Amino acid sequence: MNRPTWREALAAETPLLLPVAHDALSARIIERAGFRAYSIGGLALVGTRYALPDVGLVGLGEMSAGMRDITAASRLPVLVDGDDGYGDVKNVTRTIRTYEEMGAAAIFIEDQTSPKRCGHMAGKSVIPAELMAAKLRAAAAARERGIFLVARTDARAVHGLDDALRRGELYLKSGADGVFIEAPQTLEELARVGSEFRHVPQIANMIEGGRTPIIPPAELLGMGFSMVAYPTNLLFRIVAAMQKGLAELKAGRPMTGADGVSFDDFKEIVGFPDWAQVEDRAR
Repeated sequence: MNRPTWREALAAETPLLLPVAHDALSARIIERAGFRAYSIGGLALVGTRYALPDVGLVGLGEMSAGMRDITAASRLPVLVDGDDGYGDVKNVTRTIRTYEEMGAAAIFIEDQTSPKRCGHMAGKSVIPAELMAAKLRAAAAARERGIFLVARTDARAVHGLDDALRRGELYLKSGADGVFIEAPQTLEELARVGSEFRHVPQIANMIEGGRTPIIPPAELLGMGFSMVAYPTNLLFRIVAAMQKGLAELKAGRPMTGADGVSFDDFKEIVGFPDWAQVEDRAR
């Protein structure tokens, strides 16, 4: 399956909007909705596949298994969550090779200590910046198919914004193609981050209920952000819809046509017509 590269996706849409898929079906629907790329985040994948919080309970094998299913369902380029690389430089190298082999166009790796946790949760800590720089050098050297490497720092919550910005500069010098300063806490901090790294691709992480103000993509672009990720937008909507549907089912209220897609629409989404043609050709 030929997918655009991450740089091609960035060139095609500015800012590049990245809804986060939590399973194969959501990736397929994102593509059908007309987006040019998407992301797979740890919070959504761990929550839906394992019903666990994103606090470092799931390793590379479990994460990559889920991501393999998701990436197979869409032709869009995908940014995957590489967590902390799952160990030292050897583990980071294996992580890069694993995701390149499955066709990921981009990956972000963060500088949290293990076990890591969702970037908008309390209780984070970060490794020394030089250790993260070594991981990024290993990641850059491990690339064989040109995966786009984004360096994420969670230092804002631990040491403050100045340290996070210093780390961002170091990480770019260590081989990263883009930067991801996690969880700025005010509009002023967002603007400062955007201005500092306007010269490189950078991510704004719009997580509903998180620590960063939610602002429109056009405003983020004006600040200097070329990628905008939405880790919880689909997930939270789907959970609410399931809870509502189950409450109505328990109360004996049947689903109406306005409550969901039709059977024919669902068959179209999951590719039933294509498989029906396979059967027809074989007759």
